[in-house]
Amino acid sequence: MIQGLGLCAELKILSGNGSRPATIELCAQFQRVTGHRIVLEFYVNPTVKSKIEAGEYFDVAVLNPPVLDALIGMGKIDSSSRVTMGRIGLGVAIRKGSPRPDISTVQAFKKTLLQAKSVAYPGDGASGKYFVTLIDQLGISQEMATKMRPMSGEYNVEGVANGQVEMIVVVASRIYGVDGVDYVGLIPQELQTWIGFAAGVSEHSKEKEVARNFVKFISSQEAAKVMIPIGIEPFVE
Repeated sequence: MIQGLGLCAELKILSGNGSRPATIELCAQFQRVTGHRIVLEFYVNPTVKSKIEAGEYFDVAVLNPPVLDALIGMGKIDSSSRVTMGRIGLGVAIRKGSPRPDISTVQAFKKTLLQAKSVAYPGDGASGKYFVTLIDQLGISQEMATKMRPMSGEYNVEGVANGQVEMIVVVASRIYGVDGVDYVGLIPQELQTWIGFAAGVSEHSKEKEVARNFVKFISSQEAAKVMIPIGIEPFVE
């Protein structure tokens, strides 16, 4: 358990959307335990990377490992602070109360996609890019062309809840806690990809000691208890 460190500090956290529900809860827990204040901002991973490259101030970044590692290579994030938090698979969600589709096998998932009137997915970021290649891999790109609905990172699951789109394929954790949607399950294992997420401390953080303690906290055994119910497989060293 992380103890309070005396005077309260403020940390600015820049995070990708995939880990949103877990990151929100872990930040809240860290604040309660330590008394430190956290300012938390979510964007798609490429936007976070662009903001950091442009010099925006932050204390900790929570991102897909390749994006985080690229920023380490640029000297933006302290390599010694890097931790892998976990990984998330792609899942399917529908509007609450809609008939539950079959996604239990590759053929069933393919049939469900073809029968859907519209399928949302993140327009930016690793999971959305993978889903587009998956449609091609399944050999249904032409049939799905008019049904595909790339959505913004801030709005993609909510578009299902309000009936704008029929279903969505997105990292499973992003579905957690969104009112008006039913979680169907993970896509078949044969088609699955795992989106990792990791964290690191800014080289220019004014609160490096607190930031390092935060990174340790969100990759701890206690953090794993938060991540598992949300559909995240934690990685605890």
